[in-house]
Amino acid sequence: MRLHLASLVDDFKRHGDQIAIVSRQGLRKEITSYRTLANLAGRFAALLESRGIVNGDRVLIWGENGAPWIAAFFGCILRGVIPVPIDLAGSESFAQKVAQEVDPKLVTGNHQQLKSFKNTLAFEDFDTLPLTEMGPIEGLTESDPLQIVFTSGTTAEPKGVVHTHANILASLRPIEQEMQKYLRYERIFHPLRFLHTLPLSHVFGQFMGIWIPALLAAEVHFESRLVPSDLIETIHDERISVLIAVPRVLELLQTYLLQHFQLNIEKAKGFPAWRRWWEFRAVHKAFGFKFWALICGGATLPENIERFWNTLGLVVIQGYGMTETAALVSLNHPFHASQGSIGKVLPGREIRLGDDGEILVRGATVSKATWQNGKLQTQSSEWLATGDLASQDESGNLKFRGRKKEVIVTAAGLNIYPDDLEAALLKQPQIKAAAVVEVDGEPMAALVLRQPGDPAASVQAANADLAGYQQIRHWIVWPDPDLPRTSTGKILRREVAAGLQGKAPNLLTGIIEQITGKAADSEDLRLDSLGRVELQSAIESRLGVEMDDAAYQQVRTLGDLRGLLSGSGKPDSRDENSYPTWPWSWIQNGIRILFIELVMRPLVAILGNPRADRVEAALKPVLIVANHVSVYDVPLILYALPGRMRRRVAVAMAGEMILNFRKARNLGNWFLNLCGPPAYFLMTALFNVFPLPQLTNFRKSFAHAGRAMDRGYHVLVFPEGRRTEDAIMHSFQKGSGMLWKELQCDAVPVYLGGMSTGKWFRSGELSIRVGKPIPFRDLDAAEATQVLEEAVRLLQANTD
Repeated sequence: MRLHLASLVDDFKRHGDQIAIVSRQGLRKEITSYRTLANLAGRFAALLESRGIVNGDRVLIWGENGAPWIAAFFGCILRGVIPVPIDLAGSESFAQKVAQEVDPKLVTGNHQQLKSFKNTLAFEDFDTLPLTEMGPIEGLTESDPLQIVFTSGTTAEPKGVVHTHANILASLRPIEQEMQKYLRYERIFHPLRFLHTLPLSHVFGQFMGIWIPALLAAEVHFESRLVPSDLIETIHDERISVLIAVPRVLELLQTYLLQHFQLNIEKAKGFPAWRRWWEFRAVHKAFGFKFWALICGGATLPENIERFWNTLGLVVIQGYGMTETAALVSLNHPFHASQGSIGKVLPGREIRLGDDGEILVRGATVSKATWQNGKLQTQSSEWLATGDLASQDESGNLKFRGRKKEVIVTAAGLNIYPDDLEAALLKQPQIKAAAVVEVDGEPMAALVLRQPGDPAASVQAANADLAGYQQIRHWIVWPDPDLPRTSTGKILRREVAAGLQGKAPNLLTGIIEQITGKAADSEDLRLDSLGRVELQSAIESRLGVEMDDAAYQQVRTLGDLRGLLSGSGKPDSRDENSYPTWPWSWIQNGIRILFIELVMRPLVAILGNPRADRVEAALKPVLIVANHVSVYDVPLILYALPGRMRRRVAVAMAGEMILNFRKARNLGNWFLNLCGPPAYFLMTALFNVFPLPQLTNFRKSFAHAGRAMDRGYHVLVFPEGRRTEDAIMHSFQKGSGMLWKELQCDAVPVYLGGMSTGKWFRSGELSIRVGKPIPFRDLDAAEATQVLEEAVRLLQANTD
């Protein structure tokens, strides 16, 4: 039996080189094994020891989900130090309030979050951790504090919930014991892969991202960008088994599937499981055939969304819990589910419903202490009043009714539960999101529509499903593309209420101001090309929508942006570019190596006889940046690169030109057009080229470059964007700096000289200079572009 949670580090060591964590660093995929995770945790524990941070001290963790976050968390646990996790989406003012409360001896997280703190260690600097490891301190028991979780920053004096090891172990022990019966079957499907989309500062996020995976040696893939097409692609490509998400994510995915697939959900409701799977086989093919379940928490899953996923043939598991209960209180059994309920109470917990329906909980999982006014304070009450309302059926299933403080009491003394009204509204196809709040004693609905229009008919249809005293008589169309939400997708009703009272919503303006540092202007977005890309990425990630690139290029004002988003959904134009991965197969890679070494290099030596200044081969994939002089630049650069590098290079070419070759168009005449597709095939097969569009959709090209690096390929780009036949280099386009920033790798500058006269055949003037690698630095895109350009110009100066 586990005595404390530090023992999980021993499990990490036992799992060895099996993959533990897969996370994204920019465009790159970072893979961490269980052995490495244990090593990082032990080294972080050694750092705490070296800095005199001891049992009972606090460490603030504020950063992105990933191996460094988990290593810091367990490093604290090993030494009895109390980690204080902060939601990455939390404001700096909230983080400062928490820091004042807990007086941390160390603050760790991403560079961006640590700027205003003292005594910090950034995740990016974990390579400086001591090389020695430390294990758990003696005397660690289950009654010791494990962590402090602060749930809200709305008050002047934030209150933290203190979890002990025992609170977590009360849930983990019975699960681990029950798992032993099924581990022999798990080996058939091993490894289980979880796609995790919640913050690790959230107790449900921790349960499914830290505690459960360690018991199964499962892989946890962290994803923060909640765009449906990206999630589906990740689930398919990474062979994900289970999606861990909040209801908002399941809703976004449902909307996407209904837009992109022909799904007759009503027709399939009575089908047996095998026939439903066959009916929706196109959806299962899109997700990948290893994907089978969705685990939902953090908020209540609407019944219609749960029914949708069950009808598709996928298992939906949801439960109920809160920060104060450390984990789940109830769970909806996946194979004996009661739709619309939050399940039955789990063993080891006890609940009762108050006279008003409030859920009261007691048991070993319930926290008995808080951190407030700078110290730990013990709670005396045996029962935890959750503030949540529910009803319970004869089978013991709980049905969530809403928050106690949000109930609207009519003049006749009747209770109106906003969740019931919102559920009726969300059944209407026109309504994308809805929130009901009390205004002057009446329910007022704030509606977000899928398409511009009058929602009166939709409200009337919703009222038909409601009792007379529940009727919605007042509503407005919310001006922003979504309602204000927390990081876990819950609607912030207090902000909705404030907006209804005349305070303008600020979702879009807030995002714009964050990027520009200036107040948003309704007449002009005040964004350069880089700012526009950052804005598009932020909006898509925050709202879970996909914006049509061609339409977005026409946006100039805040009004234009609102208009585009009000009709956003299924893109109007389709990206014609193709990003093939077949050139990365071992067979094609072998053919390409033979071509480069036996055909291309001898031809370059015979015909061009260039002088090549080489450097040592880079040990890790790098971004190669070069000036662009002729159509022969790629063979010349490959000729000059060290053997280990030139055999693994992916080349970015102008997307518009590649598309013309592939589509046999715009090449000058019918004969050249006819030769286009074979030329495209040869370029792709022999030089591993991929398109880099200069006008739209270049984010997909950037993503492809990241995947190429994950496969061990160096990426070659020409940042000028066009050839300079007069040998006068043009300024580098800012996209090159953005790509470098997102790839987070070293960069190698290359300068091609001696081709300005146009005479290159054994002229004796051809030269290729390969510079030393430039270490990656955390610069903004404009500064990164300047660094790359100066490096190539320096090579030019030394050549001339």
